[in-house]
Amino acid sequence: MNYETLISAIAETHRQTQAGAAGAVNRHHLVRNWLIGAYLVEYEQNGEDRAKYGEQLLPRIAKDLSGRDVPGCSREMLGRMRVFFKTYPQLQETIRSSPLTECPLLPGATGAIRSSPMTESVPTPNPPAIRTLRSELLLRLSWTHLIELIRLDDPWKRAFYENEYLRGNWSVRQLQRQIESLLYERTGLSTDKQTVINRGREQAVTAPSDLADLIRDPYILEFAGLAQKSHYGESDLETALLDHLQAFLLELGTGFCFEARQKRITVGNEHDYIDLVFYHRRLRCHLLIDLKVRAFQHGDAGQMNFYLNYWKDRELSEGDNPPVGLILCTDKDRTKVEYATGGLARQLFVSRYLVALPAPEQLQALLETDVAHWEQSHPSQAPEGQ
Repeated sequence: MNYETLISAIAETHRQTQAGAAGAVNRHHLVRNWLIGAYLVEYEQNGEDRAKYGEQLLPRIAKDLSGRDVPGCSREMLGRMRVFFKTYPQLQETIRSSPLTECPLLPGATGAIRSSPMTESVPTPNPPAIRTLRSELLLRLSWTHLIELIRLDDPWKRAFYENEYLRGNWSVRQLQRQIESLLYERTGLSTDKQTVINRGREQAVTAPSDLADLIRDPYILEFAGLAQKSHYGESDLETALLDHLQAFLLELGTGFCFEARQKRITVGNEHDYIDLVFYHRRLRCHLLIDLKVRAFQHGDAGQMNFYLNYWKDRELSEGDNPPVGLILCTDKDRTKVEYATGGLARQLFVSRYLVALPAPEQLQALLETDVAHWEQSHPSQAPEGQ
């Protein structure tokens, strides 16, 4: 087995599992991620050329899979898939016998499954028995829930939250809240354990989730190829402003190439969205635009700095210059335009950016005109902050 075999197998797994019906999309997603984890473990154990890539294996795989249009396989996510495979080996038989997929298992992949640390038994005098979650129940969890569970190193703690999730049908937020509030630890330390558990269950009461809730999950949307379009949650005014701004920059004819709208970035298990992303051919850099239909707030600069640092670390390609951030804030009295150019090493380079990008006055006039037109046609829907 070599590196190309690994990449081809993962890409083929994605294509085959993505073909499922909407009702089974979560199941297919989990199957895909578990199999990718198996491939990674197998390759790290037995890959003929694994030593050549060393610590850069996951970033390289993430980059190559992105080139093959396989979503949801960032280096961080690939690491989680590997942990998912090791944490839940009980999925092996279900996936083997399931008609969901006939993925091309890598030569020796079953060896990786057999040698998974989670399947090896360590002799102890009186080993406690942990009830592992049955695979059919496990496949009812969303990938977003599982990301929270695989972070728990203690198998007893993980089993506790698995059981409580299934009893209460917790949302991801509720699961996070109960973990952060140390429900497991508080239950263990309490003499009246049932009362502590009951209070935790009362705090997490929720209506049963349905398919619509499931497929709104960002990871499911990405897996199904719907993530970009399904996250337009702006107000009508914000949508109109973004439409005009997007058209304006493209009409300038100064090297702007449209790349993304509502570009999702994920750190940990939290998602943020960059309103517009352009690439400037002449400057060889990305322009990240964040639109706020209100007055500028100091936190906006911090948010843009977060976007820029993320982009430099995760999205920058060879030969690209550092990205530029543009924060557009609008209110009735004025439009405040802020360029977030912190971190660019040379003032001359900053000047080159500002000369090639639209003048702040142009953007100010554009937004003020659009907002004024909106206020005239929608007098009862004025932007916030007025």
